[in-house]
Amino acid sequence: MKKLTIIFEKTGTGYSAFAEDLPVYTVGRNLDELKKNIIEALNLYFEERKVEITENDVNIKLDLPQFFDFYKVINAKVLSERIGMNQSLLAQYINGNKKPSSTQTQRILKGVQQIGRELSEISFLL
Repeated sequence: MKKLTIIFEKTGTGYSAFAEDLPVYTVGRNLDELKKNIIEALNLYFEERKVEITENDVNIKLDLPQFFDFYKVINAKVLSERIGMNQSLLAQYINGNKKPSSTQTQRILKGVQQIGRELSEISFLL
């Protein structure tokens, strides 16, 4: 089965999620709860087909403000320096004041993914 694309959106009371190509949606108070709920909703949808959906089967899409709201640990100032983007421009994208182009979105995503790869390769001395 190909990965299912799930769109996460912030609402006035929390978050909502829906499958891009299926009639499946849910809500949650936070992104962790929303992930759990969308997996449960997808499994209910596929129950008759005897298909089990896990987190590995979904591709979650967030917009930049939601991403930086959820992953507060990522420092936007440092990220802007790493990817060579004006800090104030990145801040406007993060705050939702401006919408980044596809090229700018890919640039930011590559920077975040690079940080993720670097972090995954770290080990601590015990």
